[in-house]
Amino acid sequence: MFETLSILRNNAESYFKRLQDEITSALESLDGTTLFREDIWERPGGGGGRTRVMENGKIFEKAGVNFSAVSGDAPKYLQQDSQVSLLFFATGISLVLHPHNPHVPTVHANFRFFQLSSGEAWFGGGIDLTPNYIVESDINEFHSKLKSACDKHDNSYYPQFKKWCDEYFYIKHRKETRGVGGLFFDHLKGRDIELEKIFLFVQEIGNSFLPAYLPIVENNYKQPFTDEQKRWQLLRRGRYVEFNLVYDKGTLFGLETEGRIESILMSLPTLARWEYDVKHNAGSPEATILQVLKHPREWV
Repeated sequence: MFETLSILRNNAESYFKRLQDEITSALESLDGTTLFREDIWERPGGGGGRTRVMENGKIFEKAGVNFSAVSGDAPKYLQQDSQVSLLFFATGISLVLHPHNPHVPTVHANFRFFQLSSGEAWFGGGIDLTPNYIVESDINEFHSKLKSACDKHDNSYYPQFKKWCDEYFYIKHRKETRGVGGLFFDHLKGRDIELEKIFLFVQEIGNSFLPAYLPIVENNYKQPFTDEQKRWQLLRRGRYVEFNLVYDKGTLFGLETEGRIESILMSLPTLARWEYDVKHNAGSPEATILQVLKHPREWV
């Protein structure tokens, strides 16, 4: 079992590094004005990673694409049922893209492989979209591509993981979802052969990121926008910050395991805004998306 897991984790690490290369290369080509800055870092206790950040480009105000492969003492919450101290290994890719134009949605994706010294191992991850305005054709197409990728492996995956996404990316104190969802899954595991099948599924979803998101960017990044629409974008980014700092398990895991702070917080936007008791006219585009966020919809 441990030999098979060793091969699997090496393959997962190689795939996540390659996916980081493919995504950053595609984003640089699309933006055309700036490149990603890369920081190679080491984690005290074991492992390290590659953080790549693009700032102030033509399209993206801030785009971060992280790869990491780290190890060390497992966090306490993973050791609750163990009689001995456990070690962990985790590798994955995490990205968040914050566009300049309010008509282009923010997007997040994360894929990871996690292993404990007890022999337990699993995959997790997902993709989700956070628009400032509802463009149904874009959202429908985004979800359709994710569903198609899921259906190649199991027809139950999309409805299950879409629901999980809506429930996970939920800002409890606001009683609204962070965005219009996508997929979220965690602790997908099983015996060796099942883990290998799950890895194929994770690769399918990872490879779906660019086809699902880039057309939305290309359709919208040249649209004109007003100062009021930019203000609304910054207010929505404030909600994004609230979720990431209060609820996001990846952020909390990174902090608890003494990860690299700059890499952990690269998901936060350069600019965000909070105003007191903001109101919107009924039927306005801003009020429309708030209704969708408070009552998640089926998009396909």
